[in-house]
Amino acid sequence: MLKCVVAEDEALLRAELVARLREAAPDLDLVAVCEDGASALEAIAEHQPQFAFLDIRMPGISGLEVAAALAEASPQTQVVFVTAYEQHALDAFERGAVDYLLKPVAPERLAATLTRLRARMGQGGPDPRLLDTLLRQLGHSAPAKAPPLAWITASRGQETRLIMVEDVVYFQSDAKYTVVMTADGEALLRTPLRELLAVLDPAMFRQVHRSTIVNMRAVASVARDEAGRGRIRLKSRPEMLTVSQAFMSLFRNM
Repeated sequence: MLKCVVAEDEALLRAELVARLREAAPDLDLVAVCEDGASALEAIAEHQPQFAFLDIRMPGISGLEVAAALAEASPQTQVVFVTAYEQHALDAFERGAVDYLLKPVAPERLAATLTRLRARMGQGGPDPRLLDTLLRQLGHSAPAKAPPLAWITASRGQETRLIMVEDVVYFQSDAKYTVVMTADGEALLRTPLRELLAVLDPAMFRQVHRSTIVNMRAVASVARDEAGRGRIRLKSRPEMLTVSQAFMSLFRNM
């Protein structure tokens, strides 16, 4: 069977797309159905699927960024972007001959897309340079976002602390809590990592592992080990942070 990964952060739309795919292509093995870009990137790197259907707008790592990382993580995976962008933005996809599905997904369009994907099997995924261009073009057409999070309140023992986000070295998920690590120690936050990704400044914070978001201003260096995993050395803390192998492609320009 052909392997496929689906990534969509809205539960109802995710369920609808999965149902449409199972109806249109019974031979597809949906090896992973993800709700964010980080999970999708790791799933694609693990399963090496033939096809990936990626929502463009997801918290943290967008569908376009996931696709750009696949040149290293899974170069043979063909990508279809699932989007709610209006027509003027879709012109960028048309000019680049990139496959996309408009929400809500129409069965006829999905059937035609699957036919094209099958015909192109073995030709590899989209050109990373094209994806960089799309990222820039769609950045201009995306709606304005609220200002990024500036401060949080987190608990340390019996004390509730107000922490400026710029002072956070990294966030790390830990069972029911998110650990907020600063230069002088940790505090606990109940907000899940996925929700933080939606409100943090993407120019400052990057997800480097399914369970870790790091403040790039707090990074001293990044090195790759023999297994392809990354190790981040921090400026103000002694511990090293792991970058999962799939995420290392996001650090190509460092």
